[in-house]
Amino acid sequence: MPAEGARDVGDAGGAGGAGGGAAEPGTVRPGGRTARVRAAVLEAAGDMLAEQGFHGLDLAEVARRAEVGKTTVYRRWGTVAGLVADLLTDMAEQSLPRTDTGSLEEDLLANAHLVRRTLTDPRQGPLFKAVIAAATGDARTAEALHRFYEVRVAQWAPCVQEAVARGELPVGTDAAEVVRAVSAPLYYRLLTTDAPLDEAAARRAAGATVAAARAGAFVPTP
Repeated sequence: MPAEGARDVGDAGGAGGAGGGAAEPGTVRPGGRTARVRAAVLEAAGDMLAEQGFHGLDLAEVARRAEVGKTTVYRRWGTVAGLVADLLTDMAEQSLPRTDTGSLEEDLLANAHLVRRTLTDPRQGPLFKAVIAAATGDARTAEALHRFYEVRVAQWAPCVQEAVARGELPVGTDAAEVVRAVSAPLYYRLLTTDAPLDEAAARRAAGATVAAARAGAFVPTP
């Protein structure tokens, strides 16, 4: 789940195809003034999600905060789910690049620290909680969240693949599963307990994942 470390809140598609069909709201890559409007709207949406949660997100209020016309917001994004989907796409694009230390243990520790810092950030932490909660009841938000994490897992998977090539891990290790295993206990701690999400938790998550990977736990069985 390491889709974190956004510099702050891209899009999943482009303009209509050769047949001239309209693009799905919130999926056209903007430029110039359109890019500035999109950035302002997504920032306002992120702020509202962090403050009030998914059910408190209102397109008219987002437009007011972003200082853009309501018609612009409704025409471009259409629904709250469409706006959240675009926000997640943008966050994935703006996320910090993976660390490459040449050591699996150090790379995964860097990933765990990045996840921890994101989830404990005063804005990003509540924002992620809100989106995760919304995804349990809204199919479009769930799809956007899945895409978001797929992007971030794919960005970090090479550190595992390189470890396999160096002989640090068994051949056949599932790189994506290793990356997910690092952040899984951190998200579990965030969402199910009131225990602090501290540096020690990040170190345990990374250390346990490295030990399991070296033991072959992430090599698929026939």
